Amino acid sequence: MGDFNAKEGQEKVEDIVGNHGLGIKNERGEKLHVIEWCQTNNIIIGNTWFQQPPRRKWTWKSPGGETKNQINYIMISKRFRNALLAAKTYPSADCYSDHVPVAAKSKLKLKKTRKLPTNIKLDLAILKTNQSLRVRQKYQISVQNKFEALKEVEKIEEQWENFKSALTEAATQVIPSLERKAKQKWMTNEIPYWK
Repeated sequence: MGDFNAKEGQEKVEDIVGNHGLGIKNERGEKLHVIEWCQTNNIIIGNTWFQQPPRRKWTWKSPGGETKNQINYIMISKRFRNALLAAKTYPSADCYSDHVPVAAKSKLKLKKTRKLPTNIKLDLAILKTNQSLRVRQKYQISVQNKFEALKEVEKIEEQWENFKSALTEAATQVIPSLERKAKQKWMTNEIPYWK
């Protein structure tokens, strides 16, 4: 997003800025429309939602150390708002900068991704048997029916996808699939073992 040096302050703004910011909103916070950007993109300013002592809120200090402001933020999608558990700064970190690290603690619940089914293998050996003529005729009829049902599209990518899916769907309807062999257990009764 960039380095706007905008201060959002302690004033709560809808569900975007919490009331635990530091200081008051500055001119850059007003003019740069950070809040509007957050509204448009469903973003919250995470480190304004957690009550911390002032030393854990400021993110920048002036060269003399007199002025301390909160101008760096953890921005997170509203979708993950409940996953954010805490956000604070670490002013004692030795990072040779006038800015201090801002860190957040979160808890994500990740769902296991389901394995997509692997491609179905067709029994193409049937095309070499006595039934091959009957299977070929069924396939031709099925493909013809699918092509007649296709709508005309202008984009070549869509035409290709429609053509490809018509052929594969017709094949899976007409040609039987190969039965998968169950994996054999690697440990059997024939393998000797010592007690």
